[in-house]
Amino acid sequence: MGMEKHHVEDPWASESLYPPDILQKLDFSKSPAIFKPKISAAQPGEDWIVVRPLQRSDFDKGFLQLLSQLTSTGNITRKQFDERFTQMKASGGYYVTVIEDTRVAKIIGAATLTIEQKFIHNCSLKGRLEDVVVNDTYRGKQLGKLIVVTVSLLAQELGCYKMALDCKDKLIKFYESLGYKMEPGNSNAMNMRFDDPS
Repeated sequence: MGMEKHHVEDPWASESLYPPDILQKLDFSKSPAIFKPKISAAQPGEDWIVVRPLQRSDFDKGFLQLLSQLTSTGNITRKQFDERFTQMKASGGYYVTVIEDTRVAKIIGAATLTIEQKFIHNCSLKGRLEDVVVNDTYRGKQLGKLIVVTVSLLAQELGCYKMALDCKDKLIKFYESLGYKMEPGNSNAMNMRFDDPS
């Protein structure tokens, strides 16, 4: 009764939150975004950049540290990360997409697409863009644009009739260049918080 040894390439660790092949199918010519030079999720420009779904192993690749550049993440244990990953995958509707620098096995960009099921518009789906972040040291490689356009096209591919986001005033021009429009009469998002925002 010897202990079972795990390979370094543990299939459980590299488990994706959603099927990765869908990203290869995205048609970047459908986006109004202008990429110079042209890049896409399938061909992100550098051979060491990979755009893919979040994987379990990204706990070890700095995913939470990247998110903490955006907002407070708290002190999340591997067990908590694994449980949340399992819950998100089981419930569906969560498309956390990341950019990895494979040279150093680090997550350098991320965005989350959540999909809401609606009764309106013939029981359609609405996408929501959240938690967009790119590591500052990778500026100039169009990665912010790449991750946003990737999840926006993903929402379209998955059948969403609309994609929504909240952004700071200074980012309005950036999102407008990617095809987003201000909603007349609804320029300020309002929230009610139930946690301590400190």
